[in-house]
Amino acid sequence: MTTVAKNIVDTLVASGVKRVYGIPGDSLNGFTDALRGSGIDWVHVRHEEAAAFAAGAEAALTGELAVAVGSAGPGNLHLINGLYDAQRSRVPVLAIAAHIPTEEIGSGYFQETHPQELFREASVYSEYVSSPTQMPRILRTAIQTALERRGVAVVVIPGDVALSEALDTTATPVRATRPRVLPSSSELDEAAALLNDAKRVTILAGAGAEHAHDQVVALAGKLAAPVVHTLRSKQFVEHDNPYDVGMTGLLGFASGYKAMEAADTLIMLGTDFPYRAFIPEKAKVVQIDLRGEHLGRRTPLALGLVGDVAETVDALLPLLPQQTDREHLDEALAHYAKTRTKLDDLATPRKGTQPLHPQYVARVIDELAADDAVFIPDVGSPVIWAARYLRMNGRRSLIGSFIHGSMANALPQAVGAAAATGRQVVAMSGDGGVAMLLGELLTLTQNRLPVKVVVFNNASLNFVELEMKAAGFVTNATDLENPSFAAIAEAAGLKAFRVDASADLHGALKEAFAYDGPALIDVVTERQELTIPPSVKLDQAKGFALYALRTLLSGRGDELLDLTRANLRQVF
Repeated sequence: MTTVAKNIVDTLVASGVKRVYGIPGDSLNGFTDALRGSGIDWVHVRHEEAAAFAAGAEAALTGELAVAVGSAGPGNLHLINGLYDAQRSRVPVLAIAAHIPTEEIGSGYFQETHPQELFREASVYSEYVSSPTQMPRILRTAIQTALERRGVAVVVIPGDVALSEALDTTATPVRATRPRVLPSSSELDEAAALLNDAKRVTILAGAGAEHAHDQVVALAGKLAAPVVHTLRSKQFVEHDNPYDVGMTGLLGFASGYKAMEAADTLIMLGTDFPYRAFIPEKAKVVQIDLRGEHLGRRTPLALGLVGDVAETVDALLPLLPQQTDREHLDEALAHYAKTRTKLDDLATPRKGTQPLHPQYVARVIDELAADDAVFIPDVGSPVIWAARYLRMNGRRSLIGSFIHGSMANALPQAVGAAAATGRQVVAMSGDGGVAMLLGELLTLTQNRLPVKVVVFNNASLNFVELEMKAAGFVTNATDLENPSFAAIAEAAGLKAFRVDASADLHGALKEAFAYDGPALIDVVTERQELTIPPSVKLDQAKGFALYALRTLLSGRGDELLDLTRANLRQVF
């Protein structure tokens, strides 16, 4: 007898799925049994949240469907945070959420929830299978929707339905299409007219420029325009780009901010950039995006175009004359060179056993990592150091929870990245982040995944402290009483290192990166390191002054002295 569960697995195989992330449970028995001998690998994680994050990372790196599963009730409910992240990152993930027995639904039964409703906001498709007659059509629809709309699709299925005999055993392959999406000729003409009238054009390139590196560079050359990148597009447009002037946004560079502020016309390419305060108020804005609903929702537009970035720019380039006035571009490039030098000057070692500057840690990671490494920073200060000190080259990847902004993303996403690729994977974890899903260290050893976990251990929720200081609050409730993460990692079966002196960092990272297996490097970093935003607003300056005053009045002046000692090189 072919069960519904067996048909689900057959359809996944036909659609090219190579692995499934999850934790088994009785409501999943039909599915896990059907996986035996299917050729699909079961990647056993220690928390379902990690399963969803891992699937999202696989989908982000491969562009193909990835699958996470959860058992009834709390099992699938644990998927929600990782699925939110995948949904907001627009990567194709299928979640199979097992349900309680059909006859018990609505009775307040043990572990009863209503998954199809719970997951609706975190998905592009969420449907409940109450009968074998609905399958495999619902599964095909779910996969197709996830692939075409690039998001999360959820199939909720009771364990008894999964074990029922399949009435239709068809296993149809479902694959993503590759359409061409272009604006009309009249819209392209209008865009060309706007750009030809502009004097100081700046390009803001987002994640939608993933396959448009050459087109972005060609457009910048034609318009003599500096290119500012977002965090998600760093890996796509920063490398081999003579017009790149850095990043903007909360974590960005002063040069990226200045290049946009000085523009009279801004071109937004494939970006739904959320930080309105960093978008110039006086510039005309032209936005090109594959999703029409994104046009103009961050700032009023002079013109919005629906189209694939590469295809649209290819069509636009012949309509644009070569601009010869490079004043705006040269100013932006000079400002970037100065900004880059200042940032590099902060990435220096310290004497003796002083806590390491995190900038230095990131710089050495960059120097020693493989040319095709996958970097995954935790949300918080590790993202800042990744954005400012990791160099992209067209082969390296940088992924993370950059839109959803979840703590603890790095370690579970590293699971998916390592399982799906043969590349070196470096998780840049915060001490708060790694502790939150610490059990996933066991996932690395159990599945023999050679992830390198670098822990920025500053004994605090560091980014939260920075936010408090900027808002004028005395830091409170952010201390972390940490154990030795190296000792924990060693007990979990990883090769482990503890670094509390700058002189030891290079050797520890080099040995860890060369090790054929999972490794963790626990690095003691400076707690009081300040991260200067690209544009310090008046309210931030007032907030920091208020923080200093309140800290003194609360009897914690020693904290201000530590902060001053740690950051003198940023001031003088």
